Amino acid sequence: MSALGDSTRRAIFELLAEGPRPVGEIAHELPVTRPAVSQHLKVLKEAGLVIDRQDGTRRLYQLNPDGVAALRAYFDRFWNRALTAFKEAVEKEEQ
Repeated sequence: MSALGDSTRRAIFELLAEGPRPVGEIAHELPVTRPAVSQHLKVLKEAGLVIDRQDGTRRLYQLNPDGVAALRAYFDRFWNRALTAFKEAVEKEEQ
């Protein structure tokens, strides 16, 4: 989760949610250089949120479904607790 603590990495993550992209295309969408995008992608990749694959002479980056699923599972635990607490509060008021 700390990998998404940086606003540029979050922006890259959101762009990749739309589909696979090469570094140059990502850099074109953001106010940072290609080398900076590469460094941010490295952090996201090390965090397991992004994977890459060769596509001819370029690399395409995309979200890692397993990493995104793990992130979602983490947040779902909190959401489920919140819903349970809300349900208990409502039931308590109805008594």
